[in-house]
Amino acid sequence: MFDNLTERLSHTLRKITHSGRLTEENIKNTTREVRKALLEADVVLSVVKKFINNVKNKSIGLKINKSLTPGQEFIKIVKNELILAMGEKNNKLNFSVQPPAIILFIGLQGVGKTTSMVKLGKFIQEKHKKKILTVSTDIYRAAAIKQLEILSKQAKIDFFPSYENQIPVDIVQKSITYAQNKIYDVLLIDTAGRLHVNIKLMNEIKKIQILSKPIETLLVVDSMMGQDSINMANIFQNYVDISGIFLTKTDSDSRSGIALSIQNITGKSIKFIGTGEKIHQLEKFYPERMANRILGMEDVVSLIEDIEDKIDKSQIKKLTKKIKIGHNFDLNDFLIQIKQMKKIGGLNHLIEKFFHKNILPENQLINCNENTLNTIEAIICSMTPKEKMTPKIIKGSRKKRIALGSGTNIQDINKLLKNFDDAKKMMKKIKKSGLGNMMRGVKNFLPKKF
Repeated sequence: MFDNLTERLSHTLRKITHSGRLTEENIKNTTREVRKALLEADVVLSVVKKFINNVKNKSIGLKINKSLTPGQEFIKIVKNELILAMGEKNNKLNFSVQPPAIILFIGLQGVGKTTSMVKLGKFIQEKHKKKILTVSTDIYRAAAIKQLEILSKQAKIDFFPSYENQIPVDIVQKSITYAQNKIYDVLLIDTAGRLHVNIKLMNEIKKIQILSKPIETLLVVDSMMGQDSINMANIFQNYVDISGIFLTKTDSDSRSGIALSIQNITGKSIKFIGTGEKIHQLEKFYPERMANRILGMEDVVSLIEDIEDKIDKSQIKKLTKKIKIGHNFDLNDFLIQIKQMKKIGGLNHLIEKFFHKNILPENQLINCNENTLNTIEAIICSMTPKEKMTPKIIKGSRKKRIALGSGTNIQDINKLLKNFDDAKKMMKKIKKSGLGNMMRGVKNFLPKKF
């Protein structure tokens, strides 16, 4: 979503980073380029003007911090203004209410409302250990209720059935009563996607909000809509009390102006973002982290949280213990690591998140996406227990049998065994010199350009 803006800003700010001092002239030239970059990203004009004026006023005549260069000080100002444009962190959910805590989802048709609701339900269930119930009041769209039922089942959260011949407010009342009786912690209510000019449906959602008294009313906004979504959000606010924004499709090639504009124009903060189509692809929205991402800086905290949330810590502990006591690292252990890597989206996902594409071009990324990991897993699962424990015995006839069983070829088997040998050497280094010393040598494995 931010690739184009990041590329433009990185190129522009690189010039001033190496400047010996900040002058009115180089500040003016740089802010002109920043202004162009923001406008190309479809940021609302009034937000751009405010942003540029603030940067200029804070830069001209600035006393430079001794620990920073003038260029670094300027980038710090730009970063702080990006954070202010996106608003303060506001992604906490208040569950300290009489159960069930109700969260209402509203928005236009096709913005990903139903999927976003299930993503949040799964997130709350796993992160906050809450008992979740979902319900749909969308009696207008064919198969909308069925869609929520299927997605809820995939996410392993409970679904309250509703039907197209019911009245939406009646569905809400019955689902609340059911949630109270069955002691659910959270009730998520999906509403029909509606055009903001449809007064009848807007009044219907107003009635639902009055009846349900939600702790949150989240407006789901498609990042690909651009500035039209600002007008839509303002009209929704005339009918219902919106508490925050759920921004979807941030993994798309859309321009990023909506993320930098919507809080400034509507006064409502982005609380969550959808980062892909899968149920687990949701993130809390942190303005500071997003500013780092826009400026091409590594988002280390998000990366660590992503790993901590998805890996199986017990498996990692077992492997660590095994290495410490001197047991051989075999293909069973390698398979465990592959499964952990799949959970966090593959090695490319980590590299792209940690290092921006401008630094490490796409053709230099390690070819280790989900399909590659699936292939490795299939190959290892086609081996016998003895082959997994003693890979050295895997020769000609065994390779043919494994390739046939896994739907791969001999070349794939050879690549896997080479990767395994490399991993085994790495494990020996960890055991011999410690993890810290091994990590200091990691730069030797990176591409020369890095």
